[in-house]
Amino acid sequence: MKKTITRLSFTIAFCLTISSKLFSQGMPVYDNTNFISLAKSLVESAKQTSQLLKTVEFLKKQKENIEKVNNVLKQIKAVKELSKNYQILLKTVKSDVKQILHSPYIKQEEITRISDSFNAILESSLDDLDFIDKVLTSDYFKMSDAERTQMLRESELRSKEMLAEITLKTRRYKDIISFREMQDKINNRTKEY
Repeated sequence: MKKTITRLSFTIAFCLTISSKLFSQGMPVYDNTNFISLAKSLVESAKQTSQLLKTVEFLKKQKENIEKVNNVLKQIKAVKELSKNYQILLKTVKSDVKQILHSPYIKQEEITRISDSFNAILESSLDDLDFIDKVLTSDYFKMSDAERTQMLRESELRSKEMLAEITLKTRRYKDIISFREMQDKINNRTKEY
């Protein structure tokens, strides 16, 4: 009997062990710790995403600011170039035209024509400078910086063209003077026989 009771208790223990494993497989297991960790990581991801959006917005504003500064620098460079061109233009007119007009080889009727041609160029350059001053000092025509810079570049090209035109005219008049001087020397030379 002792043997049967032991066997029976052993068999019941064995059956309970096997059956308990089968029942536990069918019950869902809920891990509260993993769920809380997942919720925390989702909240953290949302915070990081909102921070990234703020950073992108900040970078866009900085890009716009850099473009504005870049346009202002382009304007300053264009204005410096214009100023340099007009200074050269005025210096050329002041010295070379004065020399041309005081030359004994320029006829009286030519003086007014030369003066008028150089005055027209100077008046055009002064009008350009006044217009540029208006554009830069006021919000003229509600222009953007890029449009204003483009207009300054066009004025810079016009000033270079005026400078080239003045240089060409002074060279032409100097050539005329040197030709007439040479002609005078040839005509007034002493003959040695």
